[in-house]
Amino acid sequence: MLYVMVVSIVAAMLIAGSATLFAQSTSAGAAQTYPTRPVRIVTAEPGGGNDFSARAITQSIGMNLGQPMIVDNRGTGTIPSEAVSKAAPDGYTLLLHGSSIWLTPFLQDNVPYDPVRDFAPVTLATRAPLIAVVHPSLPARSIRELIALAKSRPGALNYGSSGAASTNRLGVELFKAMAGLNIVRINFRGAGAALNSAIAGEVQMMFASAGGSAPHVRSRRLRALGVTTAEPTALFPDLPTVGAGLPGFEYAQILGIFAPAGTPAAVITRLNQELVTTLRRQDVKERFLAGGVEAAGSTPEQLGATVKSEMAKLGKIIKDLGIRGD
Repeated sequence: MLYVMVVSIVAAMLIAGSATLFAQSTSAGAAQTYPTRPVRIVTAEPGGGNDFSARAITQSIGMNLGQPMIVDNRGTGTIPSEAVSKAAPDGYTLLLHGSSIWLTPFLQDNVPYDPVRDFAPVTLATRAPLIAVVHPSLPARSIRELIALAKSRPGALNYGSSGAASTNRLGVELFKAMAGLNIVRINFRGAGAALNSAIAGEVQMMFASAGGSAPHVRSRRLRALGVTTAEPTALFPDLPTVGAGLPGFEYAQILGIFAPAGTPAAVITRLNQELVTTLRRQDVKERFLAGGVEAAGSTPEQLGATVKSEMAKLGKIIKDLGIRGD
């Protein structure tokens, strides 16, 4: 009886080992032959920031993969994310998208995908910092002075933003929550309208895009106090970070590249290597900077950790404010 049990255990171990070796060899084989046809990057509608980034990447990666990479515009909302979540996990359908992937489940019910379960992170693609700007009439010349002023006048200061869960709103709300401030939100139909109102002094501050605010900072119609990213940005080389005045603060518009969950690890590795190499080329960096965006590049694990971190801190903001439906 003991002999039979030992034989059975050894046989099971051999079968399990063979299965593991088969899976590894299959994954390695997939990486060696991948890709054999064009790779699609699914993103939002033409003309927006997602589309700009997707085209900059696909036009720059050239034939490094041995096959062309093409942009597949799929419209707004959850449409691009849902399409990729249901695609074959073979590395031929990727998603380039931003925070709406992982924040929409906090805003809507019955979202047709799970942002963690249904996607395999490939790389962080771009990072777009926001700039904390104030009207020159506001007596604050640093983030610390802004915080002190807001604390001395609770509810007296206001900020401009667009959309219920827009990047420029969530950024300021995170800032307010971390600093313990009462600054009143003034809503606008678009970020451009909010920026124009800040220039006119109708609102006192906002978190604006680097590209949109730069000419107005140079002309002194706005005063820049800090950049929202953890590190200074080449878009505003001499500007300190918001975190210098509010330790631990970090915020940016980010775009990531994802594959469907279940895509072979070796294929993810190959994609990551080629995409990161492309994103770190000097000509590609300069192209993105001209559009007010920083090319990034990361490991899959770093992108996955970023998504989970954003879900934790921004999901709480959304829940605390009761934001729905954006």
